[in-house]
Amino acid sequence: MPADKYIPGGHAFAALSHVTAHKVAKNAKALADALIKNGLKLVSGGTDNHLMMLDLRETGVTGKELEQRLDSVNITANKNMIPGDPASPFVTSGLRLGTPSATTRGFGPSEMEKIAEFIAKITFDYENSAEEVKAGVAELCRNFPLYE
Repeated sequence: MPADKYIPGGHAFAALSHVTAHKVAKNAKALADALIKNGLKLVSGGTDNHLMMLDLRETGVTGKELEQRLDSVNITANKNMIPGDPASPFVTSGLRLGTPSATTRGFGPSEMEKIAEFIAKITFDYENSAEEVKAGVAELCRNFPLYE
């Protein structure tokens, strides 16, 4: 389940209709608000578009580590440097998230809240929550199949 998707040759909104673009931004705000509610810090304190970046410096988890953890439970995200990042570009203190792919799959604000909970559990308690989160991701994807 990609948390973000880049469309080669253009901006992420280029292939989306105006209505879908509005839904993508609405979902991004819901995801950002839910991430904050679940104890995670965003670099900008929120989002005005389809992307957001987590500041992981206070979590004890690097961007590289969280990217790998999320990948293991089928959530795709990208490690990313943050302003003033003390970590190397190969490790990073940030994680970039977005909502275009999840939105085009049919996810809405309530699913964004679940995704934020999953990300928080994987950030703060990976060892004890990985299997539960992986099952929750699978259930979300079953409820919103790519093809029918």
